[in-house]
Amino acid sequence: MSQLHSNPTGTGGSVPDAPADDELKGLLTDVRRIAVIGASTRDGRPANYVPAYLAGQGYDVVGVNPGATGEQLFGNKVVGSLAELEQPVDLVNVFRRNEDIPGHLDDILALDPLPRAVWIQLGLRHDETAQALRAKGITVIQDRCLMVEHRRLLGNRNG
Repeated sequence: MSQLHSNPTGTGGSVPDAPADDELKGLLTDVRRIAVIGASTRDGRPANYVPAYLAGQGYDVVGVNPGATGEQLFGNKVVGSLAELEQPVDLVNVFRRNEDIPGHLDDILALDPLPRAVWIQLGLRHDETAQALRAKGITVIQDRCLMVEHRRLLGNRNG
């Protein structure tokens, strides 16, 4: 399990949780399939353009959104829940409000096999959920944008 960096004082401004850059780069290099909880069908929304960017970088991206079940997004049909995924995922990317994040914990932990990582997008965090995921050996990244970190660590592989 990775050693995560967090705000040691536990006060005020959150320091994003994430493994060191070399581990993050390895994760992003090894990941192939990403489930996006809260994926949006609306252009211009981060929950649409971030996963679209990832799909453009060669990742197999599956949207998870009960309001868009069956629609095509990022080259795959949207599923209503993680339980409906037909293949294992390496990473779960979360685009949900902080107060909604704990509601996905049981669904994530029910995946078999477990995902290697859960990425909670920029501006979002839920420390108790992150702790429960880490206790199961899942790497957790909080309060960071997956697209920004991918570009920073790996560059835009398609121009």
